[in-house]
Amino acid sequence: MMKKQMIFLAVFLADTTALGATTRTTFDKEKLGSVPKGWTTGNTGKGEFKWTIEKDESAPSKAQVLKQSATGDYPWAVKEGTSLKDGFVEVTFKPISGEEDQAGGLVWRFKDGHNYYVARANALENNVSIYYTEDGKRKTIKYVNADDFGGNVKVGTWHALRVEFQGQKTVVLLDGKKAIEIEDDHISTPGRVGLWTKADSVTAFDNFSHGEIKAGVIK
Repeated sequence: MMKKQMIFLAVFLADTTALGATTRTTFDKEKLGSVPKGWTTGNTGKGEFKWTIEKDESAPSKAQVLKQSATGDYPWAVKEGTSLKDGFVEVTFKPISGEEDQAGGLVWRFKDGHNYYVARANALENNVSIYYTEDGKRKTIKYVNADDFGGNVKVGTWHALRVEFQGQKTVVLLDGKKAIEIEDDHISTPGRVGLWTKADSVTAFDNFSHGEIKAGVIK
């Protein structure tokens, strides 16, 4: 029994030493109706954006969320003071409504509102996609149906979306299941991390976290 515990501890330490410090945001101490402190919001393309702190008793952290409720091409919210080249970004999100889209997404290596990577899960189509945005134009790298990896993106349900990126390699996970693994070199410089939606998606976000990957290989 002791041997098994030591093996587990050794594996755990090997995994955790590959990661830098993790920063986690719950939004629970932010003022209702406001944009959270230290965040910048905007929209890529045409339309509006509205990111506000709202109450949601179903939120994993109990009981405030960051909610996007306007209609724009690609509304985004990025956390200032972040700069990651190799790392991870993760969030729990709940698609609430949308006739054109019901999406929750993450951005990384965000240079500005026209240049960044984005991964998103869509309850309306039950799929997961990864894109890069260059000069304001979104370009698809890959998308998969959630059924293909045993996932299911449901409206009104909280999901965990995570992206791990190191060099040219990126892995996207939904609810702990690997959805996408790709190699791409369109954006190689460090950038901010944050959140993303599409079109008329009304989406709530909670438990946003990010950190560096200092060593090792993404699994």
